[in-house]
Amino acid sequence: MGNNAVVDAARRALGPVGIALAASLTSPIDIDGQRAAVVRLDSAGYRTVWTNETVGGKDALVQLAVLLAATRRTVFGTGIANVWAREPETLHGAASVLAQAYPGRFVLGIGGGYPQQAAATGREFGSPLSKMRDYLDRMDGPTMPPTPDAPYPRIIAANGPKMLALAGELADGALPAGGPPAFTAQARQVLGPDKLLVVGLTMVPGSDPARARQGARERVSAGLAQPWFAAAVARLGFSEQEIAEVSDRLVDTMIAHGEPAAIAAKAGEHLAAGADHVALLPPIGTDFATGVDQAEWLAPALRDLH
Repeated sequence: MGNNAVVDAARRALGPVGIALAASLTSPIDIDGQRAAVVRLDSAGYRTVWTNETVGGKDALVQLAVLLAATRRTVFGTGIANVWAREPETLHGAASVLAQAYPGRFVLGIGGGYPQQAAATGREFGSPLSKMRDYLDRMDGPTMPPTPDAPYPRIIAANGPKMLALAGELADGALPAGGPPAFTAQARQVLGPDKLLVVGLTMVPGSDPARARQGARERVSAGLAQPWFAAAVARLGFSEQEIAEVSDRLVDTMIAHGEPAAIAAKAGEHLAAGADHVALLPPIGTDFATGVDQAEWLAPALRDLH
């Protein structure tokens, strides 16, 4: 049902903005490189780092255990731990151990994944809403042996009204991604003031504004190929012509792009719309080392956000 003390503590720990580690689609990143990267990000001023998970690839909880041990104060979050990667009882047990070992430094984001990920585990995708409700119910069910009594914030990837409502009912908050500030405002309205709202903001940094906008346009175009994303954009009031043409207004509203000040300004719009924390997301497939260099480049512009 959520815990106000847990939410309040998470808000203080996360800070206004964090960074996601870039994820390579072609090769694993050596763990020494990851350790070095999070130390660099801490030195740059990032209080929070987010990581993702692929079914059959890396385990997000194991990765965070290593990275938490490599740092002394950085908060880490899963964006997201995939429901198809492990049983809910196992996820809760692992999360509880991390929360006990590193108090106040761990946020669990959970997401429903995609049909191909369910198929990879030999299961039917079914209804994402029903799957998430059952998953959360089982996380709170009896365990054997008992898990550590170590609370941690639990937030749900939610890009639609029904999943947002479920996040408000059964979790500590939500983690929508890829939407504009108007959707952040809607999410806050659905969740109410007592839930944690972490917003994933896709960014295309670059010193050449035209090139960065073109990169952002390509990301929006790719997103519009997904029916749920196209429907969400239409609900936000963009015209059929704007969607078909992938207009400048659509691109500029959805994606943070360009110089550090522009990236910071877009993150600030989401904070003003009701987000507690904005997680900056490098485009999928960004080279890991490039992502870390970009994060360091952006850091000074982000320090005044609140």
